[in-house]
Amino acid sequence: MGDKAHAHPGAAGGVPAAGHPSAVRNVVLVGPSGSGKTTLVEALALTAGAVNRAGRVEDGATVSDYDEIEQRRRRSVQLSLVPVAWDGCKINLLDTPGYADFVGELRAGLRAADAALFVVSAAQDAASVAATTRAAWEECALAGTPRAIVVTHLDTARTSFDDMTRICAEAFGGEDPDAVLPLYLPVLGPEGADGHAPLTGLTGLLSRRILDYSSGERAERPPAPDQEEPLRAARDRLIEGIIAESEDESLMDRYLDGEDIDVATLIADLERAVARGSFHPVLTAAPAAEGARQGIGTVELLELITRGFPTPLERTPPAVTTPSGAPRPAPVCDPGGPLVAEVVKTASDPYVGRVSLVRVFSGTLRPDDSVHLCGHGLDATGHAPRPCHEAEIRVGALTSPFGRRQHALDRCVAGDLACVARLGEAETGYTLSPAGDPVLIEPWSTPDPLLPLAVRAHGKADEDKLSQGLARLVAEDPTLRLEQNPDTGQVVLWCLGEAHQEVALERLRSRYGVQVDAEPHRVPLRETFAGPAAGRGRHVKQSGGHGQFAICEIEVEPLPPGSGIEFVDKVVGGSVPRQFVPSVEKGVRAQAARGLAAGHPLVDVRVTLLDGKAHSVDSSDAAFQTAGALALREAASDARIQLLEPVCEVSVLVPDDYVGPVMSDLSGRRGRVVGTEQSPGGRTLVRAEVPEIEVGRYAVDLRSLSHGTGRFDRAYARHEAMPPQVADRVRAERADGSPGA
Repeated sequence: MGDKAHAHPGAAGGVPAAGHPSAVRNVVLVGPSGSGKTTLVEALALTAGAVNRAGRVEDGATVSDYDEIEQRRRRSVQLSLVPVAWDGCKINLLDTPGYADFVGELRAGLRAADAALFVVSAAQDAASVAATTRAAWEECALAGTPRAIVVTHLDTARTSFDDMTRICAEAFGGEDPDAVLPLYLPVLGPEGADGHAPLTGLTGLLSRRILDYSSGERAERPPAPDQEEPLRAARDRLIEGIIAESEDESLMDRYLDGEDIDVATLIADLERAVARGSFHPVLTAAPAAEGARQGIGTVELLELITRGFPTPLERTPPAVTTPSGAPRPAPVCDPGGPLVAEVVKTASDPYVGRVSLVRVFSGTLRPDDSVHLCGHGLDATGHAPRPCHEAEIRVGALTSPFGRRQHALDRCVAGDLACVARLGEAETGYTLSPAGDPVLIEPWSTPDPLLPLAVRAHGKADEDKLSQGLARLVAEDPTLRLEQNPDTGQVVLWCLGEAHQEVALERLRSRYGVQVDAEPHRVPLRETFAGPAAGRGRHVKQSGGHGQFAICEIEVEPLPPGSGIEFVDKVVGGSVPRQFVPSVEKGVRAQAARGLAAGHPLVDVRVTLLDGKAHSVDSSDAAFQTAGALALREAASDARIQLLEPVCEVSVLVPDDYVGPVMSDLSGRRGRVVGTEQSPGGRTLVRAEVPEIEVGRYAVDLRSLSHGTGRFDRAYARHEAMPPQVADRVRAERADGSPGA
């Protein structure tokens, strides 16, 4: 790396299918929004010869941001694949969104990839890196993904490669800052009028060569005398860092004794350290100048990918079981082995329908293969477990995506990625395996969506399409959850954030032709009696013919929380005939379900039937049902009805610096902090109980409060009495016809 001659670029217009896993590199680009991942993909594709001209995000002309939503928003919102060829290898570049709302796409990219280019902008300061970039770095660490760091935007005024390298070492190096060191130093040109010196080339620390891009083409030359001293210091530190990761324990002693270690030995140790994820080299890259065929640093990045990043053969595949859950031997990355593949992304195409991006972990996938499709299964209302979904299907055409274009493939070997159209009812996370020997891949984790979006069809024509559109949307995106709330009657789409909500609504309109209106999310409240009460229900009507006659007297008393509704019969003397006692109970329960004061279900009361009257001819089941409902309403009119609200157990994980503001904010939401505990990495877990009505937008508010560093979980705990002033406001909103709680 760095002393290698220019490799031959891949031909534009599509990359042929890989013949063996050793010739595949799956690389995901990770980093915060605005760090330059999509621009870097364009620069790498240009250098590799996959495109003739690099597109710009601002123009909506990049290969990976081909979706109309991405072009309008000028940022990535979904995972996209751009394959290129370099030095005999097929490199699958996976571009991921950097915004936190689309972390599900990032996790899908990490599942599909074997290594990551972690992109940071030199325009970020230390606080920004710590706030917005640490979460993405931790996602890579949790997935065990080897990483190299790429510093971008060095052409921006007041930026420093040295400062950014130091910031990255402090933020990502953990206990070993020397695990994050540069492989190349930037070469700067003359300062401009704004005092900023443009990036014109790189200095290879191991090769001790200047890689000059000032002419628009990559040229090598030796360093000038005034460049020798800073080069020597950085080179010595890099060599020490590489030797510290070496498996040859004698290497450090030889180096300290003054031996000049062979560069080939250092490069071999560096490649092994990068592949196993114990060393994270820092490089820099910049887009190609107008008319140039290479961006600065792109050749070096491609060399690192092909020589230093692990092949699929070096990755441990995910665990597999039988569809019933029995363990199976781990798959081996062997093109001749049994097929084990996974759908890592699902998308819809207006012309071909559902398209599945598949990562093959074992075996070879070919068109017209008969395979067993097996998924963990999610119900139609949104990601609640259901029995494992299985089907035998025939694979259609295989393609390799390149932006909007699809290039036909005759096979997809273990370690490679391909798209399959019309793959049955496959959803993200489904497994493809041999028809006679099905297996199921262990799923990757997805964040729980905690921001509700209540939607309704805009018009009659949209009602018929709404359920199908929402079902497709949820099938494509595992981080969306669909709920049809039986208490409020609302259709709720749970999302990760506001941007996630906006994209979901936009996809419904543009992709599925469903116009929807968003409405305020309502929290399911309950009602109960604050004290004992009595009521008399009298339903007597005579209007010719068969009349209606039923009278009942009841007593209502509150019960402890969670008791539901109890009905007790204490009628003596047969004043209410035995056959009509269940009718009274049915009427009481029906009225309780409809609510009394504010239309919310009544709970936690005991209703006792004490007395009543009946008529030998005019009494009936319907009459006593009506009388029971009337009796409960009369009891409520003379009693204080209390509103009960759901209370959530909330767990908030934030850096120690934000514990005070978070606890203060929770208290302002009528929350009760029940405890704190220290977590690794200088973080604190705050546990609290907060009314659900107060945490509807907490996913957004916490992100703002903690500068993107906090996350939380919540779970239903119980219903509690709502404070009178809050209850009065809810009743007033309902009386005005507004949604209220």
